[in-house]
Amino acid sequence: MSETSNPFDFPFVSIDPTRNTSQDNYKLLIGSVLPRPIAFVSTQSPDGALNLAPFSFFTAVCSDPPTILFCPMVRGSDGGKKDTLLNIESTGEFVVNVVSEDIVSPMNATAGEFPFGVSEFEQAGLTPVPSEVVQPPRVLESPVSLECKLQQIIPVGAGGVGSGNLVLGTVVRFHVRQDLYQGGRIDTALLKPVARLAGSAYCPVRDVFEVARPS
Repeated sequence: MSETSNPFDFPFVSIDPTRNTSQDNYKLLIGSVLPRPIAFVSTQSPDGALNLAPFSFFTAVCSDPPTILFCPMVRGSDGGKKDTLLNIESTGEFVVNVVSEDIVSPMNATAGEFPFGVSEFEQAGLTPVPSEVVQPPRVLESPVSLECKLQQIIPVGAGGVGSGNLVLGTVVRFHVRQDLYQGGRIDTALLKPVARLAGSAYCPVRDVFEVARPS
């Protein structure tokens, strides 16, 4: 670890990730890459058991076809795969539900580790409603839901704790609460999305400003 200076004479700390533990690097990542949108992912096992879990390593990829990705990491407690990933591997389907300010508490209630087959919908008091194209239900209380078909899973890392998976999904149906849908766009102020910060911190999207792109 070393220090360098910038033009404002504030020192910087230089950190070599190869000399850190996986947990140390995780803390640096979640404290640097923020705010992060939350993918509230609903899946269904082959025998019909429902699962619901939040993931903050999540973004859009492209629009033709509309594609998103989220990244379930290897489970820290035992190095195993999370139920969400197991279900997607088995069925090839999932739904990404957007987290608004109204459902932060029930979303957080699903973040714990439950035995395989336990429905987080029931644990959090959320309502599963049928999707149109895929088998996993969407979350009724979520203002926007994206039904997805699995496109590709890309393992990243050595496979142990700290490793993860890129799950790429093609959006096959958008569900947008009617009051948010205006002229083909979604009203951010009415959506009230919530983003993840480091640790247990979250932030709302309220103070918005625009910057014109160069012509």
